[in-house]
Amino acid sequence: MNKITKKSFYSFLSLYLISSFIFLSLASYWFFTAQLSTEMNSNFHKMNNTSNKIVADVIYADLMKKELKLQGFPYANIALFDINKNLKYGSLLRPVDFSKDYYKEEMTFSLISKTLGGHLGLEYIVIQSNECSFNVAKLKNTVAYTALMVALIIILIAVLLSYMFLKPLKDKMQEVENFIKDTTHELNTPISALMMSTSRIKEKESYDKKIVTNISISTKQLYEIYASLTFLNFDTSSEKDEDLNFDDVVQNSIEYFNELLSKKKMTLEFTHTQCSLHISPSKAKMLINNLLSNAIKYSPPNTKIIIDLKENSFSIKDEGIGIAQDKINMIFKRFARASSYAGGFGIGLSIVDSIVKEYEYSINVHSQENKGTRVIIHF
Repeated sequence: MNKITKKSFYSFLSLYLISSFIFLSLASYWFFTAQLSTEMNSNFHKMNNTSNKIVADVIYADLMKKELKLQGFPYANIALFDINKNLKYGSLLRPVDFSKDYYKEEMTFSLISKTLGGHLGLEYIVIQSNECSFNVAKLKNTVAYTALMVALIIILIAVLLSYMFLKPLKDKMQEVENFIKDTTHELNTPISALMMSTSRIKEKESYDKKIVTNISISTKQLYEIYASLTFLNFDTSSEKDEDLNFDDVVQNSIEYFNELLSKKKMTLEFTHTQCSLHISPSKAKMLINNLLSNAIKYSPPNTKIIIDLKENSFSIKDEGIGIAQDKINMIFKRFARASSYAGGFGIGLSIVDSIVKEYEYSINVHSQENKGTRVIIHF
């Protein structure tokens, strides 16, 4: 990943994790608070029920004139006091504060009940238990462990989502980087040719047809690059469609590329009938120029290009390197290149495809490797 992609990745990841952890913390706090309240209430009612059972036992022993047998409760310590707060039965975990009814001191919960009414000379029931504190500690550990597991899952999901959501950005950035490299390479060739030709003209100080031809070809190559980039980056919808004699557009394009055809010693055969289209002039020119430019670019010297224009269709056939069958479906994607045989940065056929779709034409490509390609547009 480059710097921009890394920055986007970590920004998205940080935002996702921070928001998720805030939500997780609030959810954990709410759950723990709710469970703590439930546990505290449950503990109070449990101790209160135990107190009622002891009261029943004391009253029964007093009425039946029997000796009180204080039953044991595994979760709590029980103690019975007289009116002077002297211990008569049982044992305690810690000293009692008789001024309170229900309180917690350190880990111990204490409940003081005054419901014995003097039976058997007893006045106070004191119940002390650590069970609630142990349950709360266990609850804390459970919530903390669960929150940790959820946090790890969130981190894993965040990383996966970051890669998933940023993959298109990463791919697009890679396309842009490749595009810049290809554009630099494409511009370098005609610019170098222009500089060399200009230097030779200065040295000779005379007219040289070959040098001027090279300058003309290089200038046209630069213009085609400029036209393609302009089409991609600027709105061309403001140009109105008009009725065009399309065979004139094709003829002008052939003349435009005639110098390049001659340089590669290629021949071009053009057969046509009158064809009229309602289309933007610049888009009609881009449509033909890109197809013809590709046919020339991907054909070796001393080969032929055949252009056939009919009333409702246009076809261009070359004897070039052809396209592999598994790559035909991707040649219209922007920045996609089926071959590295010649220069280019994969936008010519993308422009053709966009124009074809805009005017609801159809396009078919028939190609065979090392034998050539035929492109047909049906109007």
